[in-house]
Amino acid sequence: MNRRNFIRNGLIGVAGAAAVAGGGIFYYVNRPEFGRLPSGDRLKKILNSPHYFTDHFECLTPVRVMAENSGGENRIVATVKFLFADKSALSPPGSVPTAKTNLRAIDSNLDCAVWMGHSTIYLQLAGKKILLDPVFSSYASPIFFVNRAFEGSNIYSAEDFPELDILAITHDHWDHLDYPSVMALKPKIKTVLCPLGVGEYFEQWGFPPEKIIEEDWDSVIDFGNNFTVHILTSQHFSGRMLKQNPTEWCSFAFITPRRKIFCSGDGGYNDHFKKIGEKFGGFDFAFMENGQYNEAWHAIHMLPNETAAASEDIRAKKVVPIHAGKFALSRHAWNDPYKDLTAESAGKKYQLLTPRIGELIDFTQEQNFSQWFI
Repeated sequence: MNRRNFIRNGLIGVAGAAAVAGGGIFYYVNRPEFGRLPSGDRLKKILNSPHYFTDHFECLTPVRVMAENSGGENRIVATVKFLFADKSALSPPGSVPTAKTNLRAIDSNLDCAVWMGHSTIYLQLAGKKILLDPVFSSYASPIFFVNRAFEGSNIYSAEDFPELDILAITHDHWDHLDYPSVMALKPKIKTVLCPLGVGEYFEQWGFPPEKIIEEDWDSVIDFGNNFTVHILTSQHFSGRMLKQNPTEWCSFAFITPRRKIFCSGDGGYNDHFKKIGEKFGGFDFAFMENGQYNEAWHAIHMLPNETAAASEDIRAKKVVPIHAGKFALSRHAWNDPYKDLTAESAGKKYQLLTPRIGELIDFTQEQNFSQWFI
């Protein structure tokens, strides 16, 4: 083979390999898990939101996801540390303690909750069965080897659930909106409740539009019999690919004549918590984000002292920490969120509750839970 043919064949080989790689990448990023950008009537509704600016949503107080030169880590340093630094303390040394409650055996009239690890919460209120941010996959990531669930923490699957009146999603990040979990639950879901733009995922995944309730912050959805759900603000961000903030993120308030329940979703600390507390006159129970934090990004994830402050701001009587106990998305030790929030909660006006994954939280009784994380 002469030199010209050698070079030509080499270039053809490189071009062919690039085409195969490009086709693979195209196929990968176009999987249904990644979703698609809002369009049509949904996009028109988004464009009318006062929280949408040209091509993205913003917090009430615009913040940077990652602070540069803030005394914490910049994005590059944080990424390198997460990938290559010592991870021995990020996961528990053995199986996570659990206490699996049989969901189908719970009295339908009992007001209660079951925390299922990270931000997944099963709620029963006023006869309604509600599930928030279900993630039952082994990885909270589009890549199979990133963000693996702690050993023993994945004790629930779609088969364990009764028919669900409401599936509530706070935002579209992989550790809150999990495609395999949603699709497995799909036959059991009567209504999807989510902030603006997130409904696009569900419509793409075959949910009928009439089953999707998708509203802006400060919207009130009436489910009858004096049971309302309020879609409220949070200080976070969204996106599953390179585009940031194409959809909205939120917190929820579930209000019945007997109970007021707050679920923070993800988000940093700001005065919106105090305004929510004033608006609703406090809450009986609050499920508050407390985990996956770092000084560099505490604008969008609260540090434990901020979780304590936010819990007082919303006037919670009892607080259950979430967003930890199942995945390691940050560099703190796996149990630091619990130990630090326990210390921060001393002398506060609320009672801190620390149930194990799967342990029943009975809203009608006084309960104390063990410090299983010590």
